[in-house]
Formats: sequence, C-alpha cells, structure tokens
Amino acid sequence: MESPWRRSETQKLIIVDEPIAGLDPEERVRFHNLLSEIGEDIIVILSTHIVGDVSDLCGQIAIIHYGDVILMGEPLALVADLHGLVWRKFITKTELPRYYEQYQVISTRRHAGRLLIHIYS
Repeated sequence: MESPWRRSETQKLIIVDEPIAGLDPEERVRFHNLLSEIGEDIIVILSTHIVGDVSDLCGQIAIIHYGDVILMGEPLALVADLHGLVWRKFITKTELPRYYEQYQVISTRRHAGRLLIHIYS
C-alpha cells in the first residue's frame, strides 16, 4: 500500500513542532486555520502531543516512539480503537509508585489540585 503522504516527487513539505504552544485562544484558532489551509496544497508534518490538535488538523497520523512508527491511520479511528483500553483516575501522590508498579501508566498530571493518571489496560 502506498503511503497516504506521498503526493508527488516535487511536493513541498513544512514541519512544525508544537506550533500552538503558548498561543492565546484567538491566535490558536487563527493558526489552526492557517495550518489547515496550507495542508490543502503542501504536506504538513505536525509534531505535537495534543491529541485535539491532531484530530482537528490531520487526516492521517503516525505515532513515532524512539524513531519507530508504531501506529498509523486516521486520528478519530485510532482514538475510537482505544475506547475501553485507556482509563483515568484521580489518586494521591503517595499512591503513584504503586500504580507504576502494577499498571502501564501513560501519563500523570495535576488537575484541579489533584493527581490525574491515565492507564493503558
């Protein structure tokens, strides 16, 4: 199967790394629109960890881990495939080591003064 990103041998390419980081909401929307418009004629490689940006802007994604493509496809379909496999829970800071020992913790972050973890099961 041919790569969905290959359009022609002379195709232009733009690579952007975390382009929305630090922008206020109005500029964020403006930049989303700009990237979307540019992407109609030019291949845009968007490097980001913000899933919402990817699903809003991209028709195809590749998830790269330490240089290896581990997953490729349409963003909304890939997120749907994870339904029921990723769990989130609020825990105390002291519980965190136990969760790392027992589960595959994807992420942790503070949310409203509490610790929110995401676990892949």
